[in-house]
Formats: sequence, C-alpha cells, structure tokens
Amino acid sequence: MSDATLDVIAIGNAIVDVMAPCDDALIERLGLTRGGMTLVDTARAHELYDAMGPAREISGGSAANTLAGLAALGASCAFIGQVADDQLGEVFAHDVRAGGIAFATPNRAGDPPTGRCLIFVTPDGQRTMNTFLGASQFLPPAALDENVIASAKVLYLEGYLWDPEEPRAAMRRAIGAARQAGRKVAFTLSDAFVIERHGADFRAMIEAGEIDILFANHVELAALTGHDDFHDGIAKLRAKVPVLVVTRGADGAVAVAGDDWAEVNAEPIERVVDTTGAGDLFAAGFLLGHVRGRGLDDCLRLGAICAAEIISHYGARPEADLKALTAPILGSPQRG
Repeated sequence: MSDATLDVIAIGNAIVDVMAPCDDALIERLGLTRGGMTLVDTARAHELYDAMGPAREISGGSAANTLAGLAALGASCAFIGQVADDQLGEVFAHDVRAGGIAFATPNRAGDPPTGRCLIFVTPDGQRTMNTFLGASQFLPPAALDENVIASAKVLYLEGYLWDPEEPRAAMRRAIGAARQAGRKVAFTLSDAFVIERHGADFRAMIEAGEIDILFANHVELAALTGHDDFHDGIAKLRAKVPVLVVTRGADGAVAVAGDDWAEVNAEPIERVVDTTGAGDLFAAGFLLGHVRGRGLDDCLRLGAICAAEIISHYGARPEADLKALTAPILGSPQRG
C-alpha cells in the first residue's frame, strides 16, 4: 500500500446554509419539526425563505463542515460534491477552497440550482433545518477520481447523501476504491429519518465489514439497532464496527474500539448560541486524532473541543483558532 498523501477525503452534500434567528412562535406557525432536519422541495424552500428574518449565508453541508474543521486543525483534505453552475455554486466552491480543501468536482449545468439549507435558530440555540438538496442530489459516479480516493487515509461519507440514487452509487464505488487501497472508511448516520429509509443498507454494510469508523448520536443509535437503551445499542454494534463513536449532546460522547471504551464530557461553554454543525465538528476533531494515531480518549477530547467551539456562535464553520484550542492535547501545531 502506497503512502497516503491526504488525511481525509469526504463525499457529501454541497450546500449553502441560509441561517436566521427566530422565535418559537414562527417555528409553530410554519409547521416545522423543531430541532430536526426536513427535506423540502423548491416551492417550500421559497416559502420558508420568504418567512425568514435577516439571514447569513455560510457554506455548509455536513461532510464539508467536517472537512472545514479538519483543515483548520491542519489536516490535508479533499471534498467531492455537486454544485450547479450558478452564484451559490461559486460561493460554495470559493469557501471550500479558501479553507484549504481541494475541490475539483465540475459544476453541473442547468437546473436544479445549488442546494441550500434554510436554518431557523431559536433563542435556546436549537436549529431547525430545512434542506433543498438541489444539484447535490445529482453527483454522478463518473465524478470520482479513484486514485485520489485511494490516496487518503480515511474516506468519510455523509449519510444524508445516501438518499438520492446517483450519489449513493458514487459512494458505493468510492467505498470499493478505498477498501481496495487498504484505506479506512468512516460513515456518519446523519439523522434518524435517513436510517428509516436506508437502515437496511447501513446494516448490510456494517455486517459486510465495509465501515471502519461509525459516527452516530444516541437517537440514531437507537434507530439503527432497535434498542432504546444506550448501552444495549452499543453492545449490538461494538463487535461489528472497529470504531464506534456515539455523541450524546450535553452528556458528552462515547467511543468503543473492541474492548476499549472511552467517555468524554461535553466541554463547558458560557452559552449555547447555535447547535448547527456540532456533530460535524465533533467528527472533525475525532478524525484528526485518529489520523494522527491518538487513542480514543484524545480523539474524544478533540471532538468535544471542536463541537464546543462551533455551538458558541452562529454557523457550522469554525471561527476560533482550533489549533490553539487543541494545543493542550496535540502540542505545537504541525502538519502530519
């Protein structure tokens, strides 16, 4: 196996987040699923955008957020995702590349436009997401460069993108390329509704040994395993997944690798402003530790630090210096 030239390559939705604060009454009036993520069509996207107050546009997408955190920590990264040949597509591509992430997926001509996620943030920091996937649903397998995939230590896949047919085929092809090259495959379950639709696929992949690192929150763990009890859910998966990482919001996170079990508390912060991207940045910290050869405890601590930074402000891209925040664990910043 040749030496890796990238730390992490990810495949995910290429989306621009449109984010605005709101009160609880607006959530109720619009009939939104508070704190959840709902897929919307073009008409609903226009309706919700019209109801928003003053908004900020920040490039997002779950896997892209994770890469933004990894790049900020000094990791070498590449992203594969589909944007349209339009203004938001240019915004997304600029933001990704400006963050030091390689991005070479060609723009897609014509409709639908670049995807966007309309995020309503209530005073308690909870985010209610409404996602119009747009062009990101049409990532073709032909867009993959298998040599680049094979050059990364870890292939990171976003469960949200498993829903549309073309990206699902692309990710299956990517898994094959990564495994043939002897690389690790990491997968984030993304949301319970994704498991409702594609849980059979995910369970089959786990049984086949195609996933090396699995990220879930406690709700997704229950949906995947059928066990409401947290420990029962972990027990069902721990022998099938080499590394299992389960986040529990304010209760911290757990990582299990064979007989090794590690736990971390959530990092204390003054105020939760916006929980958008908390899981994405937790994955960034954990994966940084993993590709640097750190143990489960350090990986979890890095994840908790990155998640705490992201929920202290609006948006799912880091604003503080993550290298400085993680220096007590990693030491002097270095590129590995």
